[in-house]
Amino acid sequence: MESYTGSQIVVLEGLEAVRKRPGMYIGSTGTRGLHHLIWEILDNGIDEHLAGFCSEINITLQKDGGITIKDNGRGVPVDIHPTKKIPTIRVVYTMLHAGGKFGNSVYKVSGGLHGVGASVVNALSTRMIVEVRRGGLVFRDEYKDGGHAVTKLEKGLIPAVGKCNKSDTGTKVTFYPDPEIFDTIEFKSDTIRKKLREIAYLNKGLKLIFNDEKHKQTYTYHEEDGIKSYITYIVDKLKETSPEVSVLHDSPIYIEGTSGDIEVEVALQYTTNYSEQINSYCNRINTSEGGTLVTGFKTALTRVMNQYAKELGMIKDKEKLDGRDYRNGLVSIISIKHPDPQFEGQTKTKLGNSDAQMAVDEVFSREIQLYFDKNIEVLRSILDNSLRAYNARKAGDKARNAVLKQLNDVDVKSKLASCSSKKAEECEIYIVEGDSAGGTVKTARDRKTQAVLPLRGKILNVEKATLDKILLNAEIRTMIAAFGCGIGDDFDISKLRYDKIIILTDADVDGAHISTLLLTFFFRFMPELLAEGKVYMGLPPLYKVDFVEGKKKQSRYLFNDHELDKFRKSDRKITGLQRYKGLGEMDAGQLKETTLDPASRTLARVSISDNIEADQITTVLMSSAVPPRREFIMEEAQYANLDI
Repeated sequence: MESYTGSQIVVLEGLEAVRKRPGMYIGSTGTRGLHHLIWEILDNGIDEHLAGFCSEINITLQKDGGITIKDNGRGVPVDIHPTKKIPTIRVVYTMLHAGGKFGNSVYKVSGGLHGVGASVVNALSTRMIVEVRRGGLVFRDEYKDGGHAVTKLEKGLIPAVGKCNKSDTGTKVTFYPDPEIFDTIEFKSDTIRKKLREIAYLNKGLKLIFNDEKHKQTYTYHEEDGIKSYITYIVDKLKETSPEVSVLHDSPIYIEGTSGDIEVEVALQYTTNYSEQINSYCNRINTSEGGTLVTGFKTALTRVMNQYAKELGMIKDKEKLDGRDYRNGLVSIISIKHPDPQFEGQTKTKLGNSDAQMAVDEVFSREIQLYFDKNIEVLRSILDNSLRAYNARKAGDKARNAVLKQLNDVDVKSKLASCSSKKAEECEIYIVEGDSAGGTVKTARDRKTQAVLPLRGKILNVEKATLDKILLNAEIRTMIAAFGCGIGDDFDISKLRYDKIIILTDADVDGAHISTLLLTFFFRFMPELLAEGKVYMGLPPLYKVDFVEGKKKQSRYLFNDHELDKFRKSDRKITGLQRYKGLGEMDAGQLKETTLDPASRTLARVSISDNIEADQITTVLMSSAVPPRREFIMEEAQYANLDI
């Protein structure tokens, strides 16, 4: 038996833990995680704005790849911290869980609640420079190689490097992401601009200036009308990609009010589109899974509209329309500011506060009635639209139910290799491209917990397709029957037979296309699967490397080009390199080791951080409108990593 002693226990101190497991703090080391560094620093300036001390933030994408974020807030404190006995600026940028957001003495309302943002960015950077203007002096602190301070203290304090006007206050942070941590360190101008536009809409009055030195362009975002303008932007984008869509009323409806300590804003506009789009934010955090604030809005809307429909004689006394009918064609944004938000899960995507539901219900009910009493024609147009939706739904129920009943007759057994366990929490299903790969996966799987469903060809592009048409597609019907949780209005996630739905396709154009079609289907017709984190992408390795280390011949699987580049920089001598284009190139043993075994495989959970952007991109890429898709491809082509 090998010795196992205390000397083998590794303790990661301070920021070393962040560098060892960066994904725990920023989600990933890909493009999304890279840009998250910007949002973390930006949050500090926005919190200063919410507190009433910051009116302008400048973001600069430098030619050398660095990012500078400058605000005109109060400036990070530079005095000695009372408990840590070092300059407070050092506490903020080098210690986890340090900040002014844990109580309400500094920030009544805040978005970033974990207090890890600034220090995490420092930990994942090769260099960070912090410049603070306070009390007529300019202070400068510098860090390198993951947060190690290089500025020498003078009498225990950060030295002043210059003077300024006492009214000139704020914080400027410049950082350079570590290429050893991230797959790429190239920031995307378009991603930054989209985020800044959203921030401007959610923080009316805040001016955001983006200087793109690489492309020599400057953009300014400043929205005095806040989420009301945001609705106009979303609807304009919708009409751009779907020219047949129009609005039922010219101007968005805007509601605001307070309930206790909770501030509530709602903006909405009805269109001739068939779907609804409800976007919610708490303290400017996109709660993509909704939660109590959305429940409060839906409850109030349905109750108020039923009340008006009865008063105007548009429905009978005992008749009630469904909430879905009143939300037909609705585009809305709910934004609240809560002093103590309780988010469900680490991702902060679902709000759990019961008082938020009551606040939204109270404010919206009161204010929307005041609006409709003054705008009766707008009310009538919305109710007419709701009645059309109701009648269409009733007429289509028979036909849809007839098709849904046919799901019971789908021959799943001939296609699905099921697993023996009936415990959903331990079962998973692999959706595999083609019978050939499906055969190998079936051989390599754990028959107790892993089911396999091979797809024969590509499924239907469901964008703009009706449910009736979708249910005629054999592959989709087989998936629905295999999952067991229904679809559309009949969807019930509690009946899902698998804890994980894993998409497993080849690493080529066809594989990417199939994955996209599947994700479009889930997003449009089974969004709860994505919201609950049930959908995953299987990530088989791209490379197998044979090498010599010392005198021993070894092999290793590498999952992307970044890993290969890092491996090539090591001292190990590469003797062989194999690139896997398809799952069929692996035997059952290799597939089990790399892709199926929970102990050694790599899975990527599919999640949605921004419902508005997800909806827009899905529409752009999957609808029939060509010009917006061409524009998107031309914009993103510069960042493409082509394997040719």
